[in-house]
Amino acid sequence: MTKAGEKLQQARLEKGLTLEDVAKSTKIKTEFLGFIEKGEYDNLPSVSYAHGFVRNYAKFLGLPEEETMALFRREFDEDKSYKVLPKGFGETESFPVSKFKIKQTAILIIIIFLLFMGYILFQYRYAFLNPTLEIVSPKNGSLVSSSEVTVSGKTDLNATVYIEKIAVSVDQSGNFKKTINVFPGETTIMVSVINKFSRETDRQIKINVKPGS
Repeated sequence: MTKAGEKLQQARLEKGLTLEDVAKSTKIKTEFLGFIEKGEYDNLPSVSYAHGFVRNYAKFLGLPEEETMALFRREFDEDKSYKVLPKGFGETESFPVSKFKIKQTAILIIIIFLLFMGYILFQYRYAFLNPTLEIVSPKNGSLVSSSEVTVSGKTDLNATVYIEKIAVSVDQSGNFKKTINVFPGETTIMVSVINKFSRETDRQIKINVKPGS
């Protein structure tokens, strides 16, 4: 069976041309022309180079291009590994693209999951935590010389405050304030805070009210 390389070599020799002569006219390296004539296509830089070199070589020699390319395609295995010349130059290790994509996707899914879980925990943190409660006044153990005491403090924005079992409004900053009546002697004021998940925080404030106040 006639091979494309053999046909090209025969046509070149019949014209009395050397590989150097062809290289000067076609701008194809001498060593590449040699590989083509020997049918060593896997030594050419790439598939596209192989096709282009053979077509240009045939055209230069005046051979029928399509007939030559048909012979070339019959003997050429495009699935063969290529080695870019000179040997060792430009060789790259095959990169596991599919594995990289799978790993990248897995990492992305984990990040999205962690962000989602973080958002859920943040939104529902009060389902696990008791509401905060800070009593600003009166201070525990303080002496009061009035029959009225203003109880103030701060808690979570969405919590409900009860002072002596009476609901008290909370402003946009979580502050609350309520004035209550007290009796002379040692008095205990109960403050409770309950959030929407029924988590509760209680504080007892003990004060001393002066008689005759």
